[in-house]
Amino acid sequence: MASKPVLTLEDAKRIATAAQAEAQRNDWRVTIAVVDDGGHLLYLQRNHDTQFGSLETAIKKAHAAVAFQRPTKSSEDAVQGGRLIHLALPGVIPAEGGVPLLLDGIVVGGLGISGVRSPQDGQIASAGAAALTKS
Repeated sequence: MASKPVLTLEDAKRIATAAQAEAQRNDWRVTIAVVDDGGHLLYLQRNHDTQFGSLETAIKKAHAAVAFQRPTKSSEDAVQGGRLIHLALPGVIPAEGGVPLLLDGIVVGGLGISGVRSPQDGQIASAGAAALTKS
């Protein structure tokens, strides 16, 4: 039987802490969502003054990153390049800020950020994802 790494709650909190640190360095108010490899919410945090629309968006970005095993920026780029089929794919969020979380090349979860401009969400997501491989 095969075995695989699993994203733990402690991992999710470490990822969120790193993402939050990047957001705070830039004075950005965001929602941070971490999902497991099935796209189920594992951890969520939202600044008290972040717009409430970012809550579902962050979760959906994290879920899409797991479902399609690639950053949500790839769909954003595809749509901007005229490949509108991405808008019809179930669960696609064509906006930067969702990234798959990888351990040993295996998708163990996803991270979604929402609250600022798309490239800023992506910057925060990259910082959070980098924390997964640091112990």
